[in-house]
Amino acid sequence: MSFAILSAVFLTGLLGGVHCVGMCGGIVTALAGQPGQGRCSLHLAYNLGRIGSYSLAGALVGIAGSLGLLLNGVLPVQETLYILANLMLIGIGLYLAGLTRVAAALERAGLLLWRRIQPLTKRLLPADTLPRAFGLGMLWGWLPCGMVYAVLTSALVSGNALSGAAVMAAFGLGTLPNLMLAGLAMHRVQVLKQARPVRLAAGGIVLGFGVYGLAHASGLSQHIRGGLFCLT
Repeated sequence: MSFAILSAVFLTGLLGGVHCVGMCGGIVTALAGQPGQGRCSLHLAYNLGRIGSYSLAGALVGIAGSLGLLLNGVLPVQETLYILANLMLIGIGLYLAGLTRVAAALERAGLLLWRRIQPLTKRLLPADTLPRAFGLGMLWGWLPCGMVYAVLTSALVSGNALSGAAVMAAFGLGTLPNLMLAGLAMHRVQVLKQARPVRLAAGGIVLGFGVYGLAHASGLSQHIRGGLFCLT
């Protein structure tokens, strides 16, 4: 169960990378302008910081979700969140395919927190050292993103902090190849991500994860009582 969910989340990040390139394109372009000798290491440090923030957020919502698991009476809430997570994946799939703007609405919901964090990013520019690049990634990981919010909903029903962090780390690692490639070959990636067949394929597969999850929502109660999946 745990391997299947982590694999699905990883592939969601990988196939949804066209969206991630659009969200983080400005930063990776700035890092691409750094001297060539350390450019790759700067991109890696930035992305490790970003994935670290995702993992921290996953741990926090995993803890919040585990509190609900302590009460049998909260079980319907957990089932509702599981269904919501898969509905959000379906919405993200449609968004990646260019058929809806649902992710944009989710991203607007996170602007309140981002307005407080964004000024801090200016202190780390130019990100011309590994600590600065890593710190910038840690801050940029809180950028409002509909895909991140969809996967966070899955982390909420993961069972505990470690499992929640693992969900978000798997998602972050899935986005890593696209953003590393974007930093080293930004123009080519921009052309690729705008290709309609690529958008439809990525959107269709992510949507498929959501449909598969909904199809297996019945009989979910037993899984949730032990945590949706537990690594401990």
